[in-house]
Amino acid sequence: MGNESGKFGFALGKKNYIMMAIGFGIIVLGFILMMGGVSNEPDVFKADELFSFRRITLAPIVILAGFVFEIYAIMKKPKMDE
Repeated sequence: MGNESGKFGFALGKKNYIMMAIGFGIIVLGFILMMGGVSNEPDVFKADELFSFRRITLAPIVILAGFVFEIYAIMKKPKMDE
C-alpha cells in the first residue's frame, strides 16, 4: 500500500515554492504601499493624503498582481527532476 518506489516528496517543486515566496513578497509590498495617512492633528482631514494615487490605485493593482502570481506559482506543473 502506498508509494511503491519508497520516495516521498512534496506536492510542488522547489521553483514553485520560490515563486510563491516572491508572490507573497509582492502582496506584502502592496499592503506597505497602502499604509500611511497618519495625521498629527486628528481634527484635520487631509483628503489628498488619504485618497492618493498610491493608496487608491497603485497598491490594489500590486496586491492583485501578487495574487495572480501566486495562482500561477501554484498551478505551474513542477518538473520531475526537481
